[in-house]
Amino acid sequence: MRYANESLENSTVNAQAVPTSAPVDRILNLLKTQGPLSTASIASELGITVEAARQQIQKLLPYGLIEGRQASQAGPGRPSQSWGLTEAGNARFPDTHSQLTVQLLGSIRQLFGEDGLDKLIDQRAIETRANYLSALKPIKSLKARLTRLAELRSADGYMAELQKDGRDWLLLENHCPICAAARTCQGFCRTELQLFTEIVGEEGSIEREEHVLFGARRCAYRVRVKSR
Repeated sequence: MRYANESLENSTVNAQAVPTSAPVDRILNLLKTQGPLSTASIASELGITVEAARQQIQKLLPYGLIEGRQASQAGPGRPSQSWGLTEAGNARFPDTHSQLTVQLLGSIRQLFGEDGLDKLIDQRAIETRANYLSALKPIKSLKARLTRLAELRSADGYMAELQKDGRDWLLLENHCPICAAARTCQGFCRTELQLFTEIVGEEGSIEREEHVLFGARRCAYRVRVKSR
């Protein structure tokens, strides 16, 4: 929810016209990877003063890339405010050739039916599996494999990171470069989870806890390490 004094109603500038700069990119990347943050949190993460962060935020507002949001609170006083990406802000992170991809998938479905589309997805899965397993084959430990997997996913545009959560590992994908294609055909997501399961192997199990296609900000996978 935007505050009245931070309205974007006067914004007529296309988000793509925002000049590329280190502060702009750092704030957008931060909000993409961590979700809505307060001005103080942004300042802390970027190692700048709150006033400097506030100035950068004010520069971004007219472009419609971020918006102020209110967080409900139980106690009295003004609700706390955070900043999050708008749809235009998210669009700064590419969904690889999304319109063309959706059109092609639609044409394949029309010409060859669901079976033809399944064959296409299976072929992509085979190629991706071969590439990933080739890169991961020399790596023995689960932690090292997951670290390398996050690197491979980031190279493919998923902005992935690996985090420890107690005994578990979290593989977080902060962006989906094939989101439009996945919305058209969820088989893409199915084959990716199958690949991750194979990579984890007998040392643990993996499940998807957050899913962009179901309204989550990101895709998150929990890897449960088996007790030895």
